[in-house]
Amino acid sequence: MSELPPHDDDRPTDPADPTAAAFEEIVGAETDRDPDLAVIEAGSRTLRAQAGPPQGDIPARPTDPEVDKALREVETELAGRWGETKLEPSVSRIAALMDVLGEPQRAYPSIHITGTNGKTSTARMVEALFSAFELRTGRYTSPHVQSITERISLDGAPIEAERFVETYQDIKPYVEMVDARQEYRLSFFEVLTGMAYAAFADAPVDVAVVEVGMGGRWDATNVIDGSVAVLTPIDLDHTDRLGSTPGEIATEKSGIIKPGATVVMAQQPVDAAQVILKKAVEVDATVAREGLEFGVVARRVAVGGQLLTLRGLGGEYEEVFLPLHGEHQAHNASVALAAVEAFFGIGSQHARPLDIDTIRKAFASVTSPGRLEVVRRSPTVVLDAAHNPAGARAAAAAIGEAFDFSNLIGVVGASDGKDMRGLLEAFEPIFAEVVITQNTSHRAMGADELAAIAVEVFGDERVQVEPRLPDALEAAITLAEAEGEFAGGGVLVTGSVITVGEARLLLGRG
Repeated sequence: MSELPPHDDDRPTDPADPTAAAFEEIVGAETDRDPDLAVIEAGSRTLRAQAGPPQGDIPARPTDPEVDKALREVETELAGRWGETKLEPSVSRIAALMDVLGEPQRAYPSIHITGTNGKTSTARMVEALFSAFELRTGRYTSPHVQSITERISLDGAPIEAERFVETYQDIKPYVEMVDARQEYRLSFFEVLTGMAYAAFADAPVDVAVVEVGMGGRWDATNVIDGSVAVLTPIDLDHTDRLGSTPGEIATEKSGIIKPGATVVMAQQPVDAAQVILKKAVEVDATVAREGLEFGVVARRVAVGGQLLTLRGLGGEYEEVFLPLHGEHQAHNASVALAAVEAFFGIGSQHARPLDIDTIRKAFASVTSPGRLEVVRRSPTVVLDAAHNPAGARAAAAAIGEAFDFSNLIGVVGASDGKDMRGLLEAFEPIFAEVVITQNTSHRAMGADELAAIAVEVFGDERVQVEPRLPDALEAAITLAEAEGEFAGGGVLVTGSVITVGEARLLLGRG
């Protein structure tokens, strides 16, 4: 990629311009950091600006009994494989499957997304942007909230159940062939990844938006050659598999960066940024960094979401409405925009910004089920899939900004192996009381075990235990209503994507 010529953004900014001043403040904050980064960046190239249709919601079960039966049979077969939490770090099995399928993942360009939090929301935003520019999209995300078919989307909507079954049946003989040759059978996630890549090639799609399952370097998705590698904020999660510091985790996640790719990097802890930039140097990748090459210039709360001014690789994008709550979603939007700009060559091949009306249309169409999603009123019930401390801190801040609760009740159900003390501590300041429960997954943390941690964080008087989720929801709604209809009561269901999905069904949104 050639060096960029001088451009308007290289000129001194007008101090009287509030937008320019705001962005300069972002730049100043970002550059006040570890000097070692300057050494790394000296060897890397960075992108500097030169100056869709609504997405489908979560599908219900098929209404046709025969289709529903066929889907359940596929779900049962997939469930008989290694689950997503049992891993043998290697891409050898998925590479073997791609080989016998004829390398379907190379039939289209891809954007590859990893990070600790924000991956799915960012993927949905990228998908909406591409759709608004009339590109046919395939999106692969995980885990699902309610239906396994959510994981594979075509044209902005989950794949139909019939097509999901057909795709599985099409690749099943090849899966069995690979199983017979490998030390371990393909896992649940590996088979689903193969299905997604095959479905995208069969569609065919113009571009695939692929979310990493866990880590990056040895994740099953990492057989694509993503021309754009996106790294959302990295924090501590899956520390038993990925590392105990952001830097160690970044080592795994930066494994998705391919030679010559463009790296779109959200704001990161210093040690994580060092690792990512070093990897970019090693593979001759180009880097665009939030807070330097792009960022959120301004944001204000609006009815149903927020109004943004984004600084992209191609210039300013003003008055962009995003129907999602929270500062973290604004940052996700800036990352998604930069990723799409990079895909179109903005900042490297040409300087013009994308069409502002198309950008506004795309962001206005974005949905992200289970991410600060309001599913009921009187009292207001909000669902958020936060499952680690960083996600909980973002959700807690967004709740305080977007809602006027005076009596917020938490419903928390978690999966084993998560830092639930950290999550509960993040929510403690905003929860008047918390109802501890558990979902129906075999991976669920027991309600009594979680309650013991909650008592240490909240005190005994603020903790109620209802092992069954329906009872927990009923108890929380009753507590929220205790101060009267107009007292500002609300309920936040959180702790796990599975808990949120089950609550969504119980509350009539599935």
